This record gives sequence, C-alpha cells and structure tokens, in this order.
Amino acid sequence: MTAASDLALEVLVVDDEEPALADLAYLLRQHPRIGSVVTASDATEALRRLRDGSFAAVFLDIRMPGLDGLELARVLSRFARPPEIVFVTAFEQHAVEAFELQAVDYLLKPVRPERLSDAIRRIGAPARRLATAGDDPSRIAVETGGVTRMVERDSIRFVEASGDYVRLHTDDGAFLVRVPISSLEETWRDAGFVRVHRRYLIALRHVTELRARPGGGYDLLVAGQEVPVSRRHARELRDRLARSPGSRPRKAGA
Repeated sequence: MTAASDLALEVLVVDDEEPALADLAYLLRQHPRIGSVVTASDATEALRRLRDGSFAAVFLDIRMPGLDGLELARVLSRFARPPEIVFVTAFEQHAVEAFELQAVDYLLKPVRPERLSDAIRRIGAPARRLATAGDDPSRIAVETGGVTRMVERDSIRFVEASGDYVRLHTDDGAFLVRVPISSLEETWRDAGFVRVHRRYLIALRHVTELRARPGGGYDLLVAGQEVPVSRRHARELRDRLARSPGSRPRKAGA
C-alpha cells in the first residue's frame, strides 16, 4: 500500500458462494475506509492469500466445505500478527463461539450497508471498555440489530463471561457486550453485584435460592436460572449475603 493510502484498509473476503462473495466485495469497495478488497472461495485459498499479503481484517463466512470459518479463525489467531475477524453468515447460532474467538463483529446475511459500516468502524479500534451513558454507571450501552440500546443495570440478573465479551442476562433477554467481566465486577460492586465464579457475576437482589452440592460447594438460583459458585468465591458470597438481609436466599431443603 502507498503512503497515500496509509489510512485505508486492505481486507480479505472468504466465502464459498460466489454471489455472496461478489456482493460483499462490492459493498466493501464502496466504503471510503476500504482501500483494497481481495477475495477467496475457501480456507485453502484464504491461507494462500494471507501468506502473500498483509490484511487488516478478514470477512469470513462460517459454513464452508473443508475448513469452516470458525476453524480458520482459530488458525489465524495463532499468527504472529493476526488480522481482525468479521464473521458474515446466515446462521445466528454461532455468535457466542464467534465472539469467544475475539471477532470484531458478527454480520447476518443478507448484509445491510449500515451494519457493514458499523463493522468497518470497529476494525483497528481499541477494545471497547464499559460503555455507559456518560458518567452514569447505572446504565450500559448494548448493540442489537444495528441499534444501540441503553440497558438499566437494575434489570440485569447476572453476567456471564465469554472471552473479552460478557453476556448480560436481563429481564428482557440476553445481550453481548465487549467488556471484561472484571471491569463490571469493579464498577458494580457497590450496586449489589458479586463475583461467584470466574465466569459469573450475579445481582444479589435476584438470588432466590442457595443450593448445596453433594460433596461440597454451592449453586445459586438467580431469577430461575442455576449459576455455579466456585470455592474461591464462596466466602465472599456468604459475607455479602450476611451484610444484605433483604437478599438472603432460601436454602434448598430448609
């Protein structure tokens, strides 16, 4: 790339369906931030392209013959300087696994230009931290269907870690946000949230039952869903429950 195009992105598009490949490549070429678009019809060709050039990002289909998109992403993650990944697929069910692989975005076919622009904007950006409404930690911004929505912290029952992302389980469903669970643990500690497992942060007010496991340990019932309590976090949980009389759960079998 020349000096004039230093700010432009060179990207690779991988899809085994020629019409989808051509359509996405066309849309990418219309975007002012994209400098060059290279295409590949399968993982083997993609790896060859990656060996011969340097790409800021790979727009990657999931369902492909041979090495599928998720498997290819795992291979790319082992590169010394891995490109960023944007998954482009017709299937919703792989989203959690995709974000566990540190994907920049997850686009559903047919790709809408505004969602594609959102994904392009994220390429090369630093990992987003806790997205709150200004200085108000009682709300958090989530993106769903290309729309940014403010979720009230009080509606969150528990938080489940998934790599650099967390899934917020709320009264209205679950939402993925790119923020480490440790950041939420620190920010929301004084609002009645407590870490009970390396993967779970729970709202004490939503705990309804504490269940002893055979052989030791506990599980919590949080708004009807079972959440494990690790031995490491059991003592802090008991201390927090003791200091919060209104949130003391009923013990199973009591």
